[in-house]
Amino acid sequence: MSISQTHETREHKAVVGEPEVVEDGRAVGVEDSPQWLALKGAATELQTLQVKDGSVPEPADHARATELVQTIISSVDALAPLFPHDAEYLTALVADFRRWAHEGFGVPDFLDSLVAFQPQLHRIDGIRHLVVFPMYTQNGSPDRHVEALIVEVIWPEFIAELEAGDYGNKLFVSLRLIDFTSGYDTNSAVLFPETVSMREIPTFTWGAIFQDREAARYRRVVDAAAEITKLDLPEDAARMLTDQKLAEETFVMWDIIHDRTHMRGDLPFDPFMIKQRMPFFLYSLEEMRCDLTAFRESVKIQRALQARKDAGEAITEAEEQMLEKAALVQYAVLFDRIFRFALTGTRVRNYDGLGGQLLFAWLHQRGVLHWTDVSLAVEWDRLPDAVVALGDAIDDLYWRSIDRPKTVHWLAAYDLVRSVVTPHPASQWNRGLPDEILLGAPKGYTDAVLDDEFPLSMFFEALDKKMADVITSTKGIRGTD
Repeated sequence: MSISQTHETREHKAVVGEPEVVEDGRAVGVEDSPQWLALKGAATELQTLQVKDGSVPEPADHARATELVQTIISSVDALAPLFPHDAEYLTALVADFRRWAHEGFGVPDFLDSLVAFQPQLHRIDGIRHLVVFPMYTQNGSPDRHVEALIVEVIWPEFIAELEAGDYGNKLFVSLRLIDFTSGYDTNSAVLFPETVSMREIPTFTWGAIFQDREAARYRRVVDAAAEITKLDLPEDAARMLTDQKLAEETFVMWDIIHDRTHMRGDLPFDPFMIKQRMPFFLYSLEEMRCDLTAFRESVKIQRALQARKDAGEAITEAEEQMLEKAALVQYAVLFDRIFRFALTGTRVRNYDGLGGQLLFAWLHQRGVLHWTDVSLAVEWDRLPDAVVALGDAIDDLYWRSIDRPKTVHWLAAYDLVRSVVTPHPASQWNRGLPDEILLGAPKGYTDAVLDDEFPLSMFFEALDKKMADVITSTKGIRGTD
């Protein structure tokens, strides 16, 4: 069958070697089916013919590209009955692939299938999606190549209740990686629609995070870091390191609160929806504001539910889960930030790394975290209020900056960071920017920021030497590893 021919009606197609399927679209075992393996293999080979923008520019490659696209289409058609909730998307996906091939493999345009893909409408625990797009992957491949994934929704009952209550976030989708092509054999832990190759930018209606990958690398990194630093973990924190499901659900709770925070609060700017170039430490503060809001809200939830229990009031099973995960979110924010984020990636404008440095130094300077006799210790009873205080400081910065010019806000943000983390000795910002920069355009301010404006402390330099191999080993990790 050629690409231009109409595909068969899906309701009448059988899947050879069909995996076990339940009626609600869970498609158990689909990752081992010959149809998926054929699709994955075709997408992988097609990547070798594509250039950075996703096109296949060499006419000599078009015949093979046509064969590979035909394999992808046939595989999608065969697998589609297992994903009835994605029927509209998979129909549009086949049409997009046909048009791309028919028009000569130029820069791919998958807007129609992207608009039809609506995973936020199917937040049912265990339901699966077949996802195929030409796209780049954040913290992964920068090229818009055809990638294929099988993913599974993580949506336990207590998260559904949180989302239906005070923490509504209709765009948030929590996923587990089942199988994937090379773009996700990387550090990428998100699936965002804006990464897809398309002719125009629609209104985005969803964003997904792979909590299984977040949880798996957290468990591996924090387990190693706790051993290296001789940190005595509380029992519940230690349990999360041995229980992938527990860690995944903790990260779902963290991320659903974090994600909604980007658009809430007294915001002097809208940093991730409006493309603008800013000093990287501003992104550090924005990410920390969202993480610390998740921490603060978890403290609030934990204390409220525990007070009800202490008063003899019965709470539901979902509330019991909220109570347990609220405590664990606090450990997750702390340890992921100070152990993994602080040491992951290069030292070139590493805003996530700076956030980890900021949290560690804040707690150390307030006597909540101690590095003494080559051992790390935390005063657990003082930890919640100390972390919340850092969140309050960032919130106050934002509130005050609503009345400030942009560059004055930048200077105030720098003052907050350098009051905790020591800048590079050659920093122009720390010495005081000259008048020609202060009188000039914002670009001059940003250009004056060093790539590593806030170098690692001696503690983190030493820890990095011991942790580098562990962090590197988490590339491509999934929950089953």
